[in-house]
Amino acid sequence: MPEGDTVWLSAHNLNAALAGTELTGCDLRVPAFATVDLSGEIVHEVVSRGKHLLHRIGDFSIHSHLKMEGSWHLYRPGTPWRRPAYSARAVLSTEEWTSVGFSLGTLEVVPREEEHTVVGFLGPDLLGDDWDADRALANLAAEPDVPIYVALLDQRNLAGLGNEYVNELCFLRGVLPTRPVSSVDLPAFVSLGHRLINVNKARSIRATTGDLRPGKQSWVYPRAGKPCRRCGTKILTGKLGPTPLIQRDTFWCPRCQT
Repeated sequence: MPEGDTVWLSAHNLNAALAGTELTGCDLRVPAFATVDLSGEIVHEVVSRGKHLLHRIGDFSIHSHLKMEGSWHLYRPGTPWRRPAYSARAVLSTEEWTSVGFSLGTLEVVPREEEHTVVGFLGPDLLGDDWDADRALANLAAEPDVPIYVALLDQRNLAGLGNEYVNELCFLRGVLPTRPVSSVDLPAFVSLGHRLINVNKARSIRATTGDLRPGKQSWVYPRAGKPCRRCGTKILTGKLGPTPLIQRDTFWCPRCQT
């Protein structure tokens, strides 16, 4: 699943191309909104909110979530698409650009004043102009017995971190993913997460090691069975989540993380 920095960069690029222009075509290929046509409306802006993306057009917002496979692409009119047409869920056109949302996990249209109904549950956005570290810390501390890995992935606590970042943060802080929230240095976790995701937001290659070379970008994710870059111990893997039915892959070094 794309992390918050991927969604931020997508919104940034879409906004640069579409903001201030008139929509000349609007094709939403989901049954509930197939009859919605915002053609003729002005694209005010495209913004990210955690892992969610909002096209603010006229008095409405097109809300999308990429889930596991989704992405937004920009094309000049008439140029071929890089993904199959059957996977397109939204096609938004202006005179100069065609914006296509492929394999979107969520696609819906809400009035602008009702955006809170689709993103209001999110915690502070690590990449937002209104980032509030104190509120994020309070959210995390409210459930002291929850594993830190699970707490950081919960978008209600703070929005934007995905599985890759959370695994890497646990390694960088020398903490096992299973450690309860109450036993870790929360301000250090939140501060480091904020710095890491902001460093990566404007580039297409994500790195938590400081090395952008292929195969060198991460410490433990997804390096199960490979030697730790610090101590050489084999990286272990497991699954962890809020319930047995909602679990994600964890990666850790049994020597560097305690």
